[in-house]
Amino acid sequence: MTASKPLRVLFLCTGNSCRSQMAEGWLRTLGTGRFEVLSAGSKPAGYVHPRAIDVMREAGVDISSQRSKSINEFLPPHGAPPDLIISVCSGAEKECPAFPGATERWHWPFDDPHYAVGDEAHKLNEFRRVRDEIRDTIRTKLIDRPTP
Repeated sequence: MTASKPLRVLFLCTGNSCRSQMAEGWLRTLGTGRFEVLSAGSKPAGYVHPRAIDVMREAGVDISSQRSKSINEFLPPHGAPPDLIISVCSGAEKECPAFPGATERWHWPFDDPHYAVGDEAHKLNEFRRVRDEIRDTIRTKLIDRPTP
């Protein structure tokens, strides 16, 4: 019996520093072995946001070794296109280049916690809220989804 190839999923946002990084960490953790998980940005920030790392660590998911990447890394001829692109912000949805082949695209808009205002406690709570929304959406729409 042959094992099926994992679905190659790319989470896309503008900066690839918060939401797409958290989504990458969640799917890698929750979808063990079922998915090849990637993330990228249309205009990568060049870093993973420290608060994103902190709140994911609180939830038991280590994203500290992930890096901010450009969507261009996944475009042919040098990159391998994903099977599914999930944009997690409206800007990235509009700026996502066309991929050759049958790449499926979904859009899950989440608030950007990077722009939270207030004291440090409030900012961390915004990161936690978005982290949990991303986790719950991944569970509902990918992990618990019946396979065809």
